[in-house]
Amino acid sequence: MHGLAVNILMPATTQRLGVLKTYKLYIGGKFPRSESGRYLAARGADGKNILANYCNASRKDFRDSVLAARKAQPGWAKSSAYLRGQILYRAAEMLENRAAELVEEVRRSGRGDAETEVNLAIDRLVHYAGWTDKFAQLFSAVNPVASSHFNFTTPEPTGVVVAVCPDAPALLPLVSLIAPAIVSGNSVIVLASEAMPLPAITFSEILATSDLPGGVVNILTGTRAELAPHFASHMDVNAIVDGSGDADVSQKLQLGTATNLKRCTRRTLAARDWASEKAEDPYWILDTVEFKTAWHPIGL
Repeated sequence: MHGLAVNILMPATTQRLGVLKTYKLYIGGKFPRSESGRYLAARGADGKNILANYCNASRKDFRDSVLAARKAQPGWAKSSAYLRGQILYRAAEMLENRAAELVEEVRRSGRGDAETEVNLAIDRLVHYAGWTDKFAQLFSAVNPVASSHFNFTTPEPTGVVVAVCPDAPALLPLVSLIAPAIVSGNSVIVLASEAMPLPAITFSEILATSDLPGGVVNILTGTRAELAPHFASHMDVNAIVDGSGDADVSQKLQLGTATNLKRCTRRTLAARDWASEKAEDPYWILDTVEFKTAWHPIGL
C-alpha cells in the first residue's frame, strides 16, 4: 500500500499546461472584464506564439469609460497645475521602477528596441510633467481693447478626450498621446495598439499604483474598426486625437465628428517619429484645450 501511494503522488512523467494571463480593461481606476465576455489572443511577432489573452472592448465598455472620465474630469481640472505636474512625475517614477517589466513586455511582442522605447516613455512623461505649470503662461494673452477693461485669454481643458494609438510602437505613442491631453486638466480614454496591446495594460497597472485619480486615464483594448464610429458619435466626448495611422479609421472619425462638431485632430507620424521631438511638441497641448476670454473693468 505504501508503494502504491508513492506511485500515485509521484508519477513517473508529468506535463503541465501554463496558465495564460488575461489582461483586463482599465476604467475608472479599476480593472473590469469586458461586459461582452469577448477576448482576443495576443501573439508574438511570428503570429503563432500566443502570449496572453486580452479583453475585446465593446460599445458598452466605451460608454462606461466615458462616464468614468466625465466624473473624474472636473476634480482633475480644479487641481493646481503644480499638483498635476507632480502626479505625472510620480507616474514617471513608477514607470522607472518597473522599467524591466515593461521592457520585457515590449520585447516579447517582438518589435523594435524595447529598452530604448521604455526609456523614452519615461522621459516623455517627465517632459510633459514640466509643462503643466508653464503652458498657460506661454499660450495666454492680455489683449488690447478699446474700452476701460482688462481683457485676458487663457487655455482651459476641453473635457473628455479620446485618443487612438497606432499599431507600433506599442508603448511610446500611448504615453505621447495621453500626456499632452491630461496636463491641462482633461480626462482621457485611450484605445491601445491593436497589434500589441499588452504593454498598454501593464502601463495602466503602473498608473493605478501612482497618484493619478481613477478615471483621469482609461485604457481600452480591442478593434479600432468596431469602436471608431462610437468614438465619433458619442455626445459626451469633446475631442478626439487620432494617432492610428489607419486611413479608414481616420475617415470614420472625421465623418462622424462632422455631424456633432466634435474636434478631431490627426497625428500623422511614422513609427520612427514617435521617438523624435515631433512627439513631444508642447503645441500638442493646444489640440485639447479651449480658449476662454474674460473682461474685467479697470479700477474695480
